[in-house]
Amino acid sequence: MSAPLSQGELGIEGMCRLAGVSRAGYYRHWQASAPRREETGLRDAIQKLALLNRHYGYRRIAASLSRAGWSANHKRVLRLMGEDNLLCLRRAAFVPTTTDSRHGWRVVPNLARGMELSGLDQLWVADITYVHLAEEFAYLAIVLDAFSRRVIGWALETHLRADLAIAALDMAITARRPARGSLIHHSDRGVQYACGDYTAILRVHDIQASMSRVGNPYDNAKAESFMKTLKQEEVDTNAYRDVVDARTQIGSFIEEVYNRQRLHSALDYRPPAEYEEILPRLKVAISPPSISITQNCP
Repeated sequence: MSAPLSQGELGIEGMCRLAGVSRAGYYRHWQASAPRREETGLRDAIQKLALLNRHYGYRRIAASLSRAGWSANHKRVLRLMGEDNLLCLRRAAFVPTTTDSRHGWRVVPNLARGMELSGLDQLWVADITYVHLAEEFAYLAIVLDAFSRRVIGWALETHLRADLAIAALDMAITARRPARGSLIHHSDRGVQYACGDYTAILRVHDIQASMSRVGNPYDNAKAESFMKTLKQEEVDTNAYRDVVDARTQIGSFIEEVYNRQRLHSALDYRPPAEYEEILPRLKVAISPPSISITQNCP
């Protein structure tokens, strides 16, 4: 008497014979049920990603699925997210005034317009926005590398003095240490960026200043885009007790989520920190296309 076969050693034909079904019937059942199982698994993966990243649209969800090993194009992801009511909602934008350009300081020309970027620390963009606290307003100043979209300097306080913007600039300079004469710093015409204390720091580090044209938000589109993302994905979903609480949570979003996790379509759906890490390898493999600062202009 031969020893019984261990589990997993029976072939399809043997299992069909034991179950009393034909091989053709088995394969018909398999072809009908396998796609359903695959779609069920895909829906589960989409739901987990949508809950983890509440403001991701279908394209970023599709990119996240691809990074996780799933094969599903963005049209299929859009269909499944629509069927499962997972498409994110956008709030109407509200932009209060944080820029006071009525001052006597020198306003410099826009040097960033039409600039072709090919690497890091060629163009930094800076901006300030408001954050609503329980009983007052706070203000966030940021400095962002226009090539990698990474936030490299930020500061949050309850005032709009130049010290706020200077703190963000100091953080960026300390983190990046740009080569002298190689960098343009672009901002709006606000007094925080035009005042003597701020421009003196730029001169010390041989950083050339650039300012937007009057009433043209497209000149600083990358900074504006970050502020929009920050409001939608962090500020509008939280109620901060005070400036300390806001600084902790917003700092965590910037450093851990935006810089290291959030996928950016302009970076081939990679986070900024990851993009910067692989940039030397990309330059060796192929010559990356230049990025125009006016690519978002109408």
